[in-house]
Amino acid sequence: MNVVIPGEILLSARLSESELKQEIAVMLFEKDKLTLGQSARLAGMNRLQFQHLLASRAIPVHYDIAQFEHDLASLNKLEEYESC
Repeated sequence: MNVVIPGEILLSARLSESELKQEIAVMLFEKDKLTLGQSARLAGMNRLQFQHLLASRAIPVHYDIAQFEHDLASLNKLEEYESC
């Protein structure tokens, strides 16, 4: 789906196209409508860049137990690999 936003709206809001995408991505992330990854893609950023954008606005990253367990398992695998 494509959304067409008239140029005068962007001018009135004093936003570039990329800035508008970032604003929409942040808003949808804050409202739990998009995940971190989906929001980052919408904003045209990688996850780390999007996390920095959120941090610059003091917006906490939603980090649930499942994500923590996944990250912990990844770190354990990395530790096993490095000890070989």
